[in-house]
Amino acid sequence: MAGVYEMVIETHFSAAHRLEGYPGDCSRSHGHNWIVEVYVQCKALNTIGIGVDFRDIRAAVEDVLCNLDHFDLNELEPFQSVNPSAENIARYLYGEFSRKINANAIQVSKVKVSETPGTGAFYWEE
Repeated sequence: MAGVYEMVIETHFSAAHRLEGYPGDCSRSHGHNWIVEVYVQCKALNTIGIGVDFRDIRAAVEDVLCNLDHFDLNELEPFQSVNPSAENIARYLYGEFSRKINANAIQVSKVKVSETPGTGAFYWEE
């Protein structure tokens, strides 16, 4: 059986959102310090024992998150037709990170987005 390595980085961004149609306070505009975890898998290590450099993952992630940081997510194109819920943000980020990180033997395995510590939504594709 072949082994798999999984690396993870955690970062954050700040942004406002509102949930259209939500029956409560979250229907009004409010902000979060969103916590993002990005999981990347590989099956082999390079000659010095690294699967993928954490700095490379972080650079790709920050390149995407700068387009969300300190914005009202409802006003951004990716969330014009869907609510910017933790679930939908995780799906969006998974796609964006995959385009930047995935290579022959390296791929984003899942993304977790949390609005608050202790709660979050994972997204991955099978």
